[in-house]
Amino acid sequence: MALFSLCRARQAGGEFVLRIEDTDAERSTPESEQNILDSLRWLGLDWDEGPDVGGPYGPYRQSERGHIYGQYAQELMDKGHAFRCFCSRERLDALRAEQMGRGETTRYDGHCLQLDADAVRQRVDAGEPSVVRMKIPDHGHCLVQDELRGEISIEWAQVDMQVLLKADGMPTYHLAVVVDDYLMQITDIIRGEEWINSAPKHILLYQYFGWEMPRLIHMPLLRNPDKSKLSKRKNPTSIGFYRDMGFLPEAVVNYLGLLGWSMPNEEEKFSLDEMVSNFDLQRISLGAPVFDIEKLKWLNGRWLRESLSDEDFADRLTAWAYNRENLLRIIPLVKERVDIFSQLAPMISFYAEGLPALTPEMLTIKKLETDDVIQILQFVLWRLETQKQWDRDSLHDVLAALAEEMDLKIRDLLAPLFVAISGKPVSPPLFDSMAIIGPDLTRARIRHALEVLGGVSKKQAKRLEKTYRSLGSQQQAD
Repeated sequence: MALFSLCRARQAGGEFVLRIEDTDAERSTPESEQNILDSLRWLGLDWDEGPDVGGPYGPYRQSERGHIYGQYAQELMDKGHAFRCFCSRERLDALRAEQMGRGETTRYDGHCLQLDADAVRQRVDAGEPSVVRMKIPDHGHCLVQDELRGEISIEWAQVDMQVLLKADGMPTYHLAVVVDDYLMQITDIIRGEEWINSAPKHILLYQYFGWEMPRLIHMPLLRNPDKSKLSKRKNPTSIGFYRDMGFLPEAVVNYLGLLGWSMPNEEEKFSLDEMVSNFDLQRISLGAPVFDIEKLKWLNGRWLRESLSDEDFADRLTAWAYNRENLLRIIPLVKERVDIFSQLAPMISFYAEGLPALTPEMLTIKKLETDDVIQILQFVLWRLETQKQWDRDSLHDVLAALAEEMDLKIRDLLAPLFVAISGKPVSPPLFDSMAIIGPDLTRARIRHALEVLGGVSKKQAKRLEKTYRSLGSQQQAD
């Protein structure tokens, strides 16, 4: 979406804006924001306005714009387009369960819609928690004008009375994005097609405020080769993984451009500048583009051979892994084991190996059944997917805690992890190595090891998830 937004902006002589939509405090961290900025910069998708470069419509983090949204929620209530809702979580859960049981679309039933102003004021003054919801027409349909798909009709009966302002005063995405797009003078919005069903809410908010609606462009979602929605279970979805694997940023951008768009001459290899120069919305395909990592490798090979001189090749290779900074992190881990330099290459090759060549036999661990190894690797993966701090001591602490929760000696928990990470039963210190390899490649190697062992079926995953969720409660009970 960032790539196509940049191309649209550059082709039209506009500005490409980077806004951090971090109203979800639990999921938004300084580390996750920095990862976004680093990934976009590595790809060469530079922005004209954003949290780090500023601009005329800042701040560009929604968490820093909290003082703005309340007044717009109040304006909607004053105009009769929104209302206070005091319904408890328990009531809403029960309502959804009833609607699902009847096979209906789950939506708010308007329980608090008819409360008079005095009753609302008394409950607010008494400190009763409430949210602000938008009103939705009770009949008819909304016409969504999409620049790619034409006119889309959606029944208002399918649209929920969206919460706009949460009980803590923070906005939901739907209010924040509409207000910010208006205040930042956004003219074109490029989103994934999963947002089509939310478009009526946004269109209605623009109408309620009396603002001009930006153009909407809903892009097709990327798919796995089996046509399922792209997910990290079947394909690495982090840009950091492709960087750490040794892909060129030009090739990754090129391939992302191919997924849903084509050059007029149908040439598959093109630069970002060439894409911008030739960009035309009408050349976007609405088919389900398949993310095929083998096709990406083929395209990356073309870039390596056709666009890099030998000198450039050497420079890129050095910058990727064989640079002084990386070596200075690795040498202290292996120096005591080295007598001659020729011993070094096989000892540290896994640092720049991508996904190690594994076999099920290599992941056979003494005293552990295959199912035990799968459970350990899956639990480690889930724990590391939520790990924010990625340094030696933090990794040791989180996995030591997991071993205790699983009632395992830490060496038994780490045994299959050594093989998954290094491709060897013994390697330089594991936690130091994981810190150097980084979170994206570490997690990708664990997923790779699980696939080598046959993968985790849906039935297995449900059983493992149930056991995993019980770990914390067992520790508390103890």
